[in-house]
Amino acid sequence: MTKPQARITDVVLRDGLQDEPRVTSVEDRLLIAAALVEAGINDIEAASFVNPRRVPQMSGAEELAGLVSERPSITWRALALNRRGVDRAVSAGFTTVTLVVSASAAHSRANAGRSPSEAIAELAPIVESYPAVDFSGGISTAFACPFEGDIASEAVAEIAGAYADIGVSRIGLADTIGTARPQDVQTSLEHLRAELPDIDLSLHLHNAQGQAFDTVDRALDLGITEFDAATGGYGGCPFAPGAHGNIATEELVEHLNARGFETGIDLEGLAKVRELLTAALARGTPVAA
Repeated sequence: MTKPQARITDVVLRDGLQDEPRVTSVEDRLLIAAALVEAGINDIEAASFVNPRRVPQMSGAEELAGLVSERPSITWRALALNRRGVDRAVSAGFTTVTLVVSASAAHSRANAGRSPSEAIAELAPIVESYPAVDFSGGISTAFACPFEGDIASEAVAEIAGAYADIGVSRIGLADTIGTARPQDVQTSLEHLRAELPDIDLSLHLHNAQGQAFDTVDRALDLGITEFDAATGGYGGCPFAPGAHGNIATEELVEHLNARGFETGIDLEGLAKVRELLTAALARGTPVAA
């Protein structure tokens, strides 16, 4: 009997490294990327094209673009918050780009310097400018915000609807600080499914209170089988106080295997990735205070 498939996007090169106190060299990031591929991960968020003065850990993003041409069978994702970021990502050679809008006005101001409505207004001309690019839409603080508390499902549905209106049909919901209750996530997912039945949904989970896997189970029961994770459980948002690490890829693989899902990812290979991450961070350059 064929097992159902689950898809994991590993985000350690972006979300995993962006909140670390050291800047990992491009050379080490390339080694980590190659090890992720060898472990069987075929969907990798490689970099974010943001202001390196605000997020120095993402400096040198353009130098990672060789991955796209060297291993075209892998989905290499770049993240961008605005037109400048998208322009940089596309110029560097990325053809899969994740746009991000926060569901929280306060977090949006801290993370992107503008309100959610202002961010949404920028999306249509950006997407229209690049018809050959495969855009995904991320919604950060989709369930809870460190500044505003719980986020209403209606606010998330409004942003998701704006994405759908401009042709972005793959939407990822992020529990940015990792405190969302599984039932609240389920309620929001059910609301979105009812409002926008044709969009593809994925989850980006942090695990602050040990309930992320309960959330995964709720999502699986709703038919959602795409998740972000970071090898080693690294990660966090520099602009979300209290944000915890991502759900660990290796733990998610084990959990999905136990639920009867196939991921195609090798746990021994991920152990090698963890070793590379530890060594790379140890020799990284400290972030200036």
